[in-house]
Amino acid sequence: MTETSASNRVFIGSAFDEKGAPLKQWLNLPYANRHGLITGATGTGKTVSLQILAEGLSDAGVPVFAADVKGDLAGLSQPGEANDKILERARKIGFDDYGVREFPVIFWDLFGEQGHPVRTTISDMGPLLLSRLMNLTEAQEGVLNIAFKVADEEGLLLLDLKDLRALLKDLADRGKELVTEYGTINKRSVGAILRRLVVLEEQGGEMFFGEPSLDIRDFMRTTPDGRGYINILAADRLMQSPKVYATFLLWLLSELFEELPEVGDPEKPKLVFFFDEAHLLFKNAPVSLVEKIEQVVKLIRSKGVGVYFVTQNPLDIPDSVLAQLGNRIQHALRAYTPREQRAVKAAAETFRQNPAFDTADVITKLGVGEALVSTLQKKGVPSMVQRTLIRPPSSRMGPITEAERKRVILDSPVYGIYEESEDRISAFETLKKRAEEKALAEERAREEEERRKAEERAAREEARARSYASRRMSTTERFIKSLAGSIGTQLGRAIIRGILGGLLRGRR
Repeated sequence: MTETSASNRVFIGSAFDEKGAPLKQWLNLPYANRHGLITGATGTGKTVSLQILAEGLSDAGVPVFAADVKGDLAGLSQPGEANDKILERARKIGFDDYGVREFPVIFWDLFGEQGHPVRTTISDMGPLLLSRLMNLTEAQEGVLNIAFKVADEEGLLLLDLKDLRALLKDLADRGKELVTEYGTINKRSVGAILRRLVVLEEQGGEMFFGEPSLDIRDFMRTTPDGRGYINILAADRLMQSPKVYATFLLWLLSELFEELPEVGDPEKPKLVFFFDEAHLLFKNAPVSLVEKIEQVVKLIRSKGVGVYFVTQNPLDIPDSVLAQLGNRIQHALRAYTPREQRAVKAAAETFRQNPAFDTADVITKLGVGEALVSTLQKKGVPSMVQRTLIRPPSSRMGPITEAERKRVILDSPVYGIYEESEDRISAFETLKKRAEEKALAEERAREEEERRKAEERAAREEARARSYASRRMSTTERFIKSLAGSIGTQLGRAIIRGILGGLLRGRR
């Protein structure tokens, strides 16, 4: 336990000393941005651990983001029910001020059905995450990078899928023109990307890409009384497309990393981000993507953001990322298969050992709602692992009704900001106009060429006509010419005879 005050830490639950007295376990807020891990087999209590951390962080004025994979986290918006079993748990762990109440919640939904719509632009997503989203080959990713480069240089806004589709078609048409500057743009690769865009649309991508795009600061709101809003993403439908889910959450992390200023190590986080079903993020991920995740996790703590991965097996997280997760809540693991046994061993070795018990043995024997807990203490040193009873949530454990969800959405501070989509002039419209202008220019050029050729034909015809006319004589013209010749000849003869006659008469 640290020397921080109760207002600067979150109560997790209690371990017990040899006499049965509760030893309270805390998440210390000055170290909460150093990330964490919640693991355990299905049904062992991971969701409840996430829920009680979200409650405590909200009370401390820390906004929270979490994806609601099964619909259970929506219960944070409603008061819980204090039955005898819960009250007994609260009494046993020394949770004297336990009470049921709701927490400030903002619901979000990629599809705009169970919360405010979440959108981003193609440009903001970037070629790396889009390539991951569409599972592109290296060659196809190269074409996509060229597309983004051309868009930047030609001032083309890439906002939604139709913008990207229009740009790719334009690149295919201009391949020979662009090859000297960007390299070969293979039409087959373009065709493959266009086919993947169709699949992405079917998975809901058409609704995700567009405007108004999410302002990441809306995830960091607090209530007038200073509590942090808990942002819950409805992910039950989204989980039907696991790659879209994982890429979307990674995009959110990247946006936080890019947009937030450096704050060092604050007294409490600016935001805590829970990444449920975290194994989907790393499954079949290329090395470049894992490196990006490792970089974001490593550096985002200086932006005041804590990232907590929630998954069944600690082996789901790469060692390079696992090493950065200082706060740990480990629920029960099964150890029937060799892989499960390796997971138990790996999980046990990550804790600061407690001489009172065998960590690996205890992991397999933990009950529901019980966990091994180790959190960062003074100077960032992890606490000795403790077998802990997790405290009961104050909010509802389980889903809410449609009417309850609707009331929360209507009362939300962001209601009306994202509900209506926008479609401003972007690459699709610009390229369409460019194509129309090009077609019009080509049509005018064809008309001008046809007019020029017609004039040339007319000139040639006229020249031929003049040439022919100069060579051709009519019957009348020949008669007149003949007559004129004949008359001329006779006249000449008469003149000569007259002259000769005069001369002869003079001599006489």
